[in-house]
Amino acid sequence: MKKISCVIGTRPEAIKMAPVILELMRDTEFCVKVLATGQHTDMLKQALDDFGITADYNLNIMRANQTLDHITASVLQGVGEILDEYPQDMILVHGDTSTTFAAALAGFYRHVKIGHVEAGLRSHDLSLPFPEEANRILTDGITDMFFAPTRGAAENLKREGKNESQIYITGNTVIDSLYEILKRQKGSNEPEYLRGIETRPLVLMTAHRRESWGVPLVNICGAVKDIIRARPDVMFVIPMHKNPAVRNVIRDELKDFTENVRLTEPLSYPEFVQAMNKSAFILSDSGGVQEEATAIDKPVLIMRTVSERPEAISEGTCILVGTERENIRRESLRIMNEPEYLNAVVGKNVKPFGDGTASVKIHEAVRKFFGEE
Repeated sequence: MKKISCVIGTRPEAIKMAPVILELMRDTEFCVKVLATGQHTDMLKQALDDFGITADYNLNIMRANQTLDHITASVLQGVGEILDEYPQDMILVHGDTSTTFAAALAGFYRHVKIGHVEAGLRSHDLSLPFPEEANRILTDGITDMFFAPTRGAAENLKREGKNESQIYITGNTVIDSLYEILKRQKGSNEPEYLRGIETRPLVLMTAHRRESWGVPLVNICGAVKDIIRARPDVMFVIPMHKNPAVRNVIRDELKDFTENVRLTEPLSYPEFVQAMNKSAFILSDSGGVQEEATAIDKPVLIMRTVSERPEAISEGTCILVGTERENIRRESLRIMNEPEYLNAVVGKNVKPFGDGTASVKIHEAVRKFFGEE
């Protein structure tokens, strides 16, 4: 029996790795363990609970105002100690967080095989997103199995000289999670934070990235105020990130707009999916939202200057608007006021991020990998 550890540290990682974990656990040929680093704490557990998963190990590294140095060093040492005590045949990591890179490095130091879920995404700018672009590249430098979500991601890996036989195009696992939650939600009641706004256009907004902190986030909030002034019927739902650098700015900037803005604590994944489904469009600097919204034909204005998911723009329902106040205001009002423009954005009917079977493809590839060793 092969021993596989799935390492997760943040809420998005938990959501995207959950279907892979559940798929592998059904295979009696594998002994699957879930190793949580606790880069996020309550938010991570909440996401795992949504899928009925319990971590076998939890490093609980999170602390107030944690630095990238702290996260990286703590994960490297903590994962290394667990691998020393409980040797594994493979560890699976996801995406681009500091947990991803540090856990992969701990495995590499011990000659453990590394599988990288969502490998190959590139913005080609080490500062955007920061530090995620570097984390992804560094992880792919020591990976044995590359699970690329799209053909574009696979081409990036090939251009970097990765062995084509080690690259598997799987689709993105977040689509697996999204479809599972949508299936569960058929006929369910609306959550409290959505009640009372049935006849009003809803805009879901998320903003948390480091490069959005400070002036960009103030600009984003300014655009929200401009949109409300132009469309007094609009209602914004804004789940606030736990980081004070984010939530304090949003709360201060929008405190006079409570009739049109509902600030919430971070939503559970099922709640977030309901909010996406209900929304007229989404404002976000998130990566995963670009994939999820495209799958359910919701327009997204990406509040970043570059996206490592170009398919979301070329084939999906996303528009890159940056963090300039006027750009966000203009494009938001076009989506709301111009039906032809909205139809052009959502009318492509292409699903570039997969069909909800990514976890099955990853399972099959891992079985083949160990069968040929």
